[in-house]
Amino acid sequence: MNVNAHSAQDKTRLARALGERARAASRSLGAAPTAQKDRALESLARRLREGHRPILEANAADLDQGKAQGLSEALLDRLMLDEKRLEAVADAVLQVRALPDPIGEVTSTWRRPNGLTVQKVRIPLGVILMIYEARPNVTVDAAALCLKSGNAVILRGGKEALQTNLALHRVVAAALGDAGLAPEGAQLVQTPDREVMLALLQLDELIDLAIPRGGEGLIRFVAQNARVPVIKHYKGVCHVYVHAAADPRKALEITVNAKAQRPGVCNAAECLLIDRAAIGTLPAIARGLIERKVELRCDPAALAALQQEGLPAVPASPEDWGREFLDRILAVRVVEGLDEAMEHIARYGSLHTEAIVTQDLSAAARFTREVVASAVMVNASTRFNDGGELGLGAEIGISTSKLHAFGPMGLAELTAQRFVVVGDGQVRG
Repeated sequence: MNVNAHSAQDKTRLARALGERARAASRSLGAAPTAQKDRALESLARRLREGHRPILEANAADLDQGKAQGLSEALLDRLMLDEKRLEAVADAVLQVRALPDPIGEVTSTWRRPNGLTVQKVRIPLGVILMIYEARPNVTVDAAALCLKSGNAVILRGGKEALQTNLALHRVVAAALGDAGLAPEGAQLVQTPDREVMLALLQLDELIDLAIPRGGEGLIRFVAQNARVPVIKHYKGVCHVYVHAAADPRKALEITVNAKAQRPGVCNAAECLLIDRAAIGTLPAIARGLIERKVELRCDPAALAALQQEGLPAVPASPEDWGREFLDRILAVRVVEGLDEAMEHIARYGSLHTEAIVTQDLSAAARFTREVVASAVMVNASTRFNDGGELGLGAEIGISTSKLHAFGPMGLAELTAQRFVVVGDGQVRG
């Protein structure tokens, strides 16, 4: 619905119309057979591949506008689509299509002494409001995941990706129609007006869940103004801890990958914690990072170790701990063992992703048991906290809330579980 909403009343009407159409579509989507949903996903992947030119042209227009507006390199990278990235988006759709349909899955069954059979069965959540910034692939990922899990979705992307999202949404709507499903099952908010988003967040009788995915300001705005339940995809202050018993080669490769492979994403490392007993590995790690143009902001001990080797680094400020740089910047701190590393993470982490590099199984076990994060990595890069990498096909977001999902949200996380009770005439005394 392309409406130029002027008055508050116009914006409220637009939001309600979106919500009512989504609620109606959710009923048919929730009952759609797996084969029909899979046909829509096959069509979506095919249309993305065959119709890539108008999508990339729209993306080029968004990129030109973003550059003119002075968007950062990290934001432009998030915004950019090319043939390779669009192919990856289509592949993710087919991965979702190949996954088992969660709807109707019986997750547990037990029998009561009175003969009642009790089951827990997955059902769709209903209507999802997806609010996101910059990354147009989310338009397709969210639509595909919601479709397969029987949910309707309202997509509200950022103004910086509006033309790309419009082009992608046309493909999504066409794919739904190809399979005989209601196009209203995946609607795009075609105005960047924040007041429309605010009106949507009030529709608790029509929308079952809001998932904000973007900068800290967006997350706070949604959480503070929503009447619908919210699962936060909050900032990613991710740490790599190089333990005293770390393999130096693994420490180097994991840290460089976690920080430099794609610095502008939420699962990139923002802080390196290095055990004083392993400080001899720091110069090699630093060289690997510096070669990739990463600026190191160090505590006094780390700074001294790097300066002794003639390596460039700058002193860290207090604000650098717990900061999501989303850039080629890494905070570095020397810690006095596992306890101090975990204390630092507890204080400055954002419950997103934490990694330990160690050959000590007991240290790894303590780290995974005591560190609270949506994903804890042992001898692996933080970049693996991603729905596709973890076998979910794609993700609608990475929840840093512990209700009801924690970590990448795939198909199962877009369902609720209800009780189905089967009896043979039993009544309660």
